[in-house]
This record gives sequence, C-alpha cells and structure tokens, in this order.
Amino acid sequence: MVTGTVHTVDESSRYEEIRQRHLARLAELLAEQVAAIDWSEAQLRAAQDARLRVLVSTAVAQSAWHRKRLSHIDVRGLTARDLGDLPTMTKTDLMENFDDIVTDRRLSREICERHVDALTSDTYLLDEFHVIASGGSSGQRGVFVFDWDAWAICFSCIGRFSVRERASDPALAAIVPVIATVAAAKASHLSAAIGQTFAGPHRRHHRFPVSEPIERIVAGINQVQPTILAGYSSFLPRLAAEARAGRLRISPSRIMAISEPLLPEARADLEATWGVAVWSSYGTSEGLQTGFCGHGSHLPDDLCLVESVGPHGVPVPVGTTSERVYFTNLYNPLLPLIRFEVTDEITILDGSCPCGSVFRRIADPLGRLDDSFVYANGTSIHPHLFRACLGRQHLIEYQVRQTPHGADVTAVNSGDIDTNALARQVEDALRDFGLPEPKVTITLADHLDRQTTGKLKRFIPMG
Repeated sequence: MVTGTVHTVDESSRYEEIRQRHLARLAELLAEQVAAIDWSEAQLRAAQDARLRVLVSTAVAQSAWHRKRLSHIDVRGLTARDLGDLPTMTKTDLMENFDDIVTDRRLSREICERHVDALTSDTYLLDEFHVIASGGSSGQRGVFVFDWDAWAICFSCIGRFSVRERASDPALAAIVPVIATVAAAKASHLSAAIGQTFAGPHRRHHRFPVSEPIERIVAGINQVQPTILAGYSSFLPRLAAEARAGRLRISPSRIMAISEPLLPEARADLEATWGVAVWSSYGTSEGLQTGFCGHGSHLPDDLCLVESVGPHGVPVPVGTTSERVYFTNLYNPLLPLIRFEVTDEITILDGSCPCGSVFRRIADPLGRLDDSFVYANGTSIHPHLFRACLGRQHLIEYQVRQTPHGADVTAVNSGDIDTNALARQVEDALRDFGLPEPKVTITLADHLDRQTTGKLKRFIPMG
C-alpha cells in the first residue's frame, strides 16, 4: 500500500537520502533557470516553441486522452503562437480522465489520492514523484503530480529571482535567508511540501501552521527573527497588527503574501508597518509560480504559457483584467496540462521592467471568477464591490456570505467601527448596482474559520 506518512527511523533516513539527491539536482538546474531570466525575446520564443513541441509530442505518445484530442496537430511546426488551435481542458476533464492523462502507467488517480490523503509531512511517492491537492475553493478538488525535475523547477520558479539578486549584491549574498511562513501545515499543499523538500543550509525555513493560536505564532516568529516573512495574504494583516501593538518584534527585509489575493488596503498596511517591499506571490497547484525582482511579479514565461482571456476564451489586451487564464505547463510532461482553464482574474502589465527581464509582469491578482455573487433577478456582483466598501475600514480580516437578498459579513477589526453605518454603505452600493432592497449584516468576531488548508474563503456564494 502506498502511504504518504513517514513512520519509522528507517523511512525517515530513506526520505532524507532521497531529498539530498533532489537538492543536488536542484543545484544543477538552478543556474539554467536563473540565466533564463535575462534571455532575449528571441531566446525566450525559441525555448517556448521547443518545449511546447516536446510537451505535445509526449502527450500524444503517452496519454490516451490527449492522443484523441491532439493527434491531428502537426507537432513539428507547432509554435506558441498556434496555441489557439489546441483545445482547452478543465479541472473536471483532469479528474475524470486522470488515468488516461498521466504519462507514467505506474500512476493513477486512486494511487495519487490515497497518497495525498495520507500525507502528514513531505513524502515522495514511489521515491520519485510529488503529489499535491488544490484546496477546492472553486468547488472541486484537483490532484496534481510532479516528476523529479518538475518539482525542482517549480521551486526554482519561486526562488530564482532572489538567487539572481543575491548574486549581484555581495552584502546580500553574505546573509543566510531566514524565512518564516505562516500557512498550511499539511504537506498536501504545494507551499508546505515544496519548502520542506528543498530546505537546506542556503536558506533556513521555519513553518508556522496558520491554525495555531496567534500568541504561539508570534512567539515563534520572534524567536527565529526572519529576514523574509511569508504567509497567507488574509493572515499577514493580523501579524502587522501584532507588530504595531509591540508584540511581534521583527525587522524583515521583505514580505511575501502567498496563496490568496492581497487586497490593496492590506498591502498598504504591511508597507506602512515594516517599510519594506511586499511581494504578492501568485501561484497555483498546477505549477504556475511567479518570481519577484523587487519591482513586481514576473510570470515564468520560459516554463509556462499563460493566456489571459475574457468571455468565450478571447484574448484580452495587455492591461486588461482577464476573466480566466489558460495555462500550459511546459516543464511537467508527467501530467500534461495544455491550455488548462484556471478561473483566476489576472492583469498582465504593459511596458518593460527596470530589472531587464523580458518575462511579463502581472498586477496583484484580486480574486477569481467563482467569487462573484449572482442573485435571483440576474444581478451579478463582483467581489470588488464589497472590497471597495470594506477596505476603507479598520478591518484585519473579513468574510462575506451571500444571502438571498444581500450578504452577511463577519469581520475582525483593529479599531472602532460603526457596523450599522458600514452595512448601510454596502447596501447602498448593492442597490446602485441593481439589487433591489438589499439587506446586509456585519458581525464582529475575534477570528474567522478557515478551510482545512488554512486559507480563508473570503467570498462564499449561495449553493
């Protein structure tokens, strides 16, 4: 039976031996990944085309499901500009056809799900693969499996800009990064598992489960004194409040918001509290991970093809917020994700980056299409409407549940707030947008209930 839990000393030793080999492989791959940041436009296009051809060739040869859909494609002449000729795929497609999509016959959906459900710490499947699950915040859990090199490349996407920065700054290179991350504890989540796999002397990584009492989290962070503070975007404002109260006493050089949208008011709060660069890291369980150059978040354009699209899959112009994303993972042929639909709304920014990389930059993602509330009269309310009202208040966290005629809001606040007046503001905004006789309630609480992953489901539609 395949298990994801390390039980014995022998198993722990075996895991560590495999992990050290994986660390060595990461070191071999990292130089190429860092060098790619400074590729020319021509180098980037050539790499995209070559990797796309390898991916589609592998999918046609080794995936029965893709073979039926892509056998008509002339792979030899395929380029990234031809993506629109390929069919899209959804999470439902993946989960219902997993066994015919994965390209290693040793793997199946049953084996992968059994492995990920048993995880308590980072563990290899068959001494080679990593399996993670999405949180299912969009209504359906996804399971994703990475091969040996793909897992290392996924990690390099997150850290390679930092490696590049340290290589150009001797003073920075002399400091061993100390990272404190407040997020999921279970290794079924990518951010939890990948940090454990690639922990090493070059970076000290301390994890604090977001489910722990805030007092324990603060004490732990004070003890390790991180140079980088990372955490769920919805939780970082609580740490900022602890810092302003004098209980959290750290001086990080960078803040990294992960796994959730970083609201503009939260970014302003973090920047005012610590006075350092704040990175809103965008990452998906499918393997799309942005990097941070100090000026903004870059897509990994050498390793992933990201299409920003609107209604009916039509590409949207640069600077326009997408309705969803089509994502093609060029580096993980084990699970060919080709034009895989992700319902995140992103905005690709125009113009070149001062850091010199031609990789595209994105603005802070602010949610997903699934978060919109649709009411009986057909009115569709985007989360931005609620954020516009609630973001002006002294709220550390909030959660909005749709009701038949409006919404119930639960909030954690850091100052005096007139809940009745705020509820009326939200009602006025809903009424102006076309919802007749809206009713909104706002209740203050000490904390908000989180998902099993530790993430906060900020907007909860009915049904």
